Amino acid sequence: MVRFHDLEMLLLLWVLPVLIGVFVYAAYKRKQALSRFAEAHLLPVINVSTRPARRRWKALLLLAAFALGAVAAARPAWNPTPRTIERKGRDVVFLLDVSKSMLAEDLSPNRLERSKLAINDCVDRLQGDRVGLVAFAGTAVVKCPLTLDYGFFRMMLENITPTSVSRGGTMIGDAVRTAMDQVFDSVKKQYKDIILITDGEDHESFPVEAAAEAGEQGIRLIAIGIGDEDEGRRIPVTDEYGNRTFLKYNGREVWTRLDAGTLRQMVNATPGGRYLNVATGTIDLGDVYMKLVASAEKKALQSETVKRYEEKFQIFLSIMIGLLVLEMFVSERKKRH
Repeated sequence: MVRFHDLEMLLLLWVLPVLIGVFVYAAYKRKQALSRFAEAHLLPVINVSTRPARRRWKALLLLAAFALGAVAAARPAWNPTPRTIERKGRDVVFLLDVSKSMLAEDLSPNRLERSKLAINDCVDRLQGDRVGLVAFAGTAVVKCPLTLDYGFFRMMLENITPTSVSRGGTMIGDAVRTAMDQVFDSVKKQYKDIILITDGEDHESFPVEAAAEAGEQGIRLIAIGIGDEDEGRRIPVTDEYGNRTFLKYNGREVWTRLDAGTLRQMVNATPGGRYLNVATGTIDLGDVYMKLVASAEKKALQSETVKRYEEKFQIFLSIMIGLLVLEMFVSERKKRH
């Protein structure tokens, strides 16, 4: 059973008819050139020192070498042996706060866009883990189920905006429960992580209790707190005419601050939970992943048996080189005595 790893390279064999045509044309032109300088009955005398059969053999050797080179380039392989490949990893769900408070500009360009950039940096360093995405504000929506298709995940992340969730507000507890009920499976109570990125403001969704429920299922919570914890920031809004103002409630401007206390209580309710206080600084989420997730125990996500073929292009390549060397030693002329 033969397999070619680069099957398209066999298309080079279509060059053979062209090469044959070149050799035939060259022979014709050679004969035509000789006929201009000598009469037909003198040609055998002129060509007495050459061997036409040898010339044909040299052409055949070159054609065979080219054909073997094309086959070698296609990387033929045979002798398949079965091998089981097992992919290990963890299930990681990102909970991304998309409430209007995430538009505050105490991080550049704003809290939400900075969070998306951090998640993208993290995905760049994933090592076979399945990832999912939940966007939340006044309710939570699964934007990407657990997947190994990181390209699809990035596409869904790129499309995240404050309008991705229809209801305003911030319900962190609902987001955690959505991850537990709609994203994670209930088969194994290990190898699961929630990475929560939020400013921590919550509207009575009982986030600490939700985190405790997640902890009972073996889910670890890593909370990333972003935003100014002391003074806070106003929330910019732009109307349909492009005019920029700030969000108001009951006639007063709304100021949003990081609620680190709630987030600390949440992570303490899960096994091995960690709180990372970014505030208005910077964070390398990829580095956080490598230290906290990639180094943690992993489960077998999938296994499959594949056939590994032994590549044999070296055989064809060696014969090709041998034919080229032989062609060099085949002389068209007769030896003089």
